[in-house]
Amino acid sequence: MRIERYLQDSAARDGARTAIVSGEVRLDYARFLDLSVRMATTLRARGVGRGDRVLVLLDNGWQAAVGVFATWIAGAVLCPVNPATKSARLAQIARDCTPALVFAEGRLERLLDETPEIAATPRIVADAGFEAGLHAAPLAADPLPDTDLAALIYTSGSTGEPKGVMLAHENMDAAARAITTYLENTAADTILVVLPMSFGYGLNQLVTAMRCGATLVIEKSFAFPQAIFESIRDERVTGFPLVPAMAAMMMQARDLDASLLASLRYVTSAAAPMPLAHLDWLRAVLPQAKLYSMYGQTECTRASWLPPGEIDARRGSVGIAIPGGRAEVVDEAGAPVPPGTMGELVISGPHVMRGYWQNEAATRRALRPDPRTGTLRLHTGDLFTADADGYLTFVSRMDDMIKSRGEKVAPRAVEDVLCRMPGVAEALVVGIPHEVLGQAVKAVIVASDPALTERDVLRFCARHLEDHMVPKQVEFREFLPRTDSGKASRRLAAEPASPTGQETGSPA
Repeated sequence: MRIERYLQDSAARDGARTAIVSGEVRLDYARFLDLSVRMATTLRARGVGRGDRVLVLLDNGWQAAVGVFATWIAGAVLCPVNPATKSARLAQIARDCTPALVFAEGRLERLLDETPEIAATPRIVADAGFEAGLHAAPLAADPLPDTDLAALIYTSGSTGEPKGVMLAHENMDAAARAITTYLENTAADTILVVLPMSFGYGLNQLVTAMRCGATLVIEKSFAFPQAIFESIRDERVTGFPLVPAMAAMMMQARDLDASLLASLRYVTSAAAPMPLAHLDWLRAVLPQAKLYSMYGQTECTRASWLPPGEIDARRGSVGIAIPGGRAEVVDEAGAPVPPGTMGELVISGPHVMRGYWQNEAATRRALRPDPRTGTLRLHTGDLFTADADGYLTFVSRMDDMIKSRGEKVAPRAVEDVLCRMPGVAEALVVGIPHEVLGQAVKAVIVASDPALTERDVLRFCARHLEDHMVPKQVEFREFLPRTDSGKASRRLAAEPASPTGQETGSPA
């Protein structure tokens, strides 16, 4: 199914149901569909045709939601980009995807004008007069196939040059059907999104909400947690997707009133591995909510999910393959490894991307045939183990594994210990060059206790880790450096902090 059908079908079932809550703006399904169709007509009038790329540079808000669905109704390809993206990266993306139109925040017009690759591209600005400038609704168009590209989402570039991930409507539909199945989403749900809708995890909240006719509460960011908690209470939010950085901020919040979160039916975590200390804290504070630990990549949206009832029995696991998908741990030759043996995770199923936009070499590296069947599988580049029941546990990205004293050190294993230490809010572990060891373990820490010292950290680690896993260096920072998608960046953490102590990136 094409994704715009989600909105059309939900509006047909109950047009009066609230679809979007964004600040003071509330759109029911009929109104949201009307705005999206009128915006689609405007796109067509501005020369956007089937398969053209529309670059959406918008903050989280109702305008972004309209821009997303209007692009699909127009038959075009969504290319969402974080509005905080710097000029050099924006230029790279524009050169790569050659957009037919840009839909952007008004404050970004100067940035667009000063970026030669995009300065002359037609644009629509999401300002106060945006709605008045939309065209009237068009006549019904011929149905388009679900094999068309739906989105071109650029990876954060944390492991190299950003690449455009090609997701067809059928890929996104398969992922959305699987996710709403195991989350048991219905029209009665109210889902909160504070994650950027310019990236897969945030965008997926809009897609899944529209699929089941739920209400989506859109917030710009998690910068002010108390305001978000009050929004959860006021809107009676049932679904709360978050990332580890948000959990860390919640843990540091003074006098957190858990009653504000009493409406939550479930919480999800997917963008990065959740430290066990954070997971345990969330379960203690939100006993009524089901907690779903998940794993995914932009290239497949979601790969695995852990049934909430298995959290205690499968400590640290990210679960089993999503419905309709397949996940296996394989060796260098692509053959399955025995239970408990570390290998690369490969994913297959209808939710896996088509490939990377105009990058055949990268596509061939990522999508390789199963030696048994010839079916293409996504090679994730992540090391996992699987138990006899197929439950997966993340070990490390292949490129992140630290080799010290001839021993392999998985950064996450050290991070889980550090996050259990009183006074540590967040931690990131990287390998740094060492003349004797080859690589040494370095811990980058955000402390919640200003009195915490490097000596304290090393003593704690020595009590809980094997010798070769104990950090040789500890660095305290105000916050962890992050990619545009909000993930903590090991590459940036390995670089020296600036003299001011501020990092590239920002807190979530």
